[in-house]
Amino acid sequence: MMYYIFFTGTAGSGKTTLVKEFQDYLLDQELDTAVINLDPAVEKLPYTPDFDVRDYVDAFEVMEKYGLGPNSSLIASIDLLMTKAVEIKNEVSEIEANYVLIDTPGQVELFAYRDTGRLISSLIVGDNKAANVFLMDSFLAREARTYVSLLLLSSAIRFRMNLPQVNVLSKIDLLTPKELEEIKSWSNGEELIDRLGEVDDYSFELVKTLIESLDSAPVPVSSTNDEGFDELYAELQRIFAGGEDYLTEENSPRL
Repeated sequence: MMYYIFFTGTAGSGKTTLVKEFQDYLLDQELDTAVINLDPAVEKLPYTPDFDVRDYVDAFEVMEKYGLGPNSSLIASIDLLMTKAVEIKNEVSEIEANYVLIDTPGQVELFAYRDTGRLISSLIVGDNKAANVFLMDSFLAREARTYVSLLLLSSAIRFRMNLPQVNVLSKIDLLTPKELEEIKSWSNGEELIDRLGEVDDYSFELVKTLIESLDSAPVPVSSTNDEGFDELYAELQRIFAGGEDYLTEENSPRL
C-alpha cells in the first residue's frame, strides 16, 4: 500500500523544507519514501524528486512564451500539465514507496479554488490512500484574526481536495514559548474568542463552527529541529491505518 501525503500552505509557510525534513525522518525509521515536486516554478530544491513536473512544463518558459506574469504563468503551467495526464500517470505509477510526499506550489489558490489542483491530485493518487498536510505559518498565526483566516483557508482546501487533512503550525522555532502556548490554547475556541476581543454575532458563530469542525488541534512542528514530527506521523497514521498501533504494513517507527 502506498500513502500519498500532500503538503499545502501559503507561500513562505515552509512546505519544501518540511517535505525534505519529513522525508529524512521517515527514512530514519527505515520507511520507503519518495518525493514528488508539483511546483513548475521552483528554481532549487533541497531534495532529489522522484517525479518532477519541471520535466513536463517550466513556468518560466510559459511566462516568456505567452507573456504572462509569475502567478498567471504558474496557473497556466498547472493547466498544461493536464494535457500530459497519460505520461504523468505512467511515470508516477513507477514509483514504489510506502510514503509519497508531494510538495506543492506556494500559490495555494490552485488547491483552494481551482479544479486543476484537485484533478492533478486525483491523477497522482489513483486508488491509493491520501491525506493533506496544511501548513499554518505560526509566525503569522500569532495574530488571532490571521489565525482564523488560516483556518478558513484550511477549510477551503480540505473541501476542495476532498482529502483527510492534518493542520500543522509550521516554523514554531520562530516563536517564544509564551506565543506558542497562546496559539495552542486557541484550539478550544473560548480562548480564541477572548483574544479576538469584541466580535459581532456572525464572527462569533464563524469561529465557533471552525473550531468545532477540526478533527484535532493543529500540530506544532519545526523543520529546524524536527519537533512535532512524531505527532505528525501519528496523526497521518491515524488517517491511513485507522489508528491501529499507528503501523504501516511493514514497519513501525522507532519513536
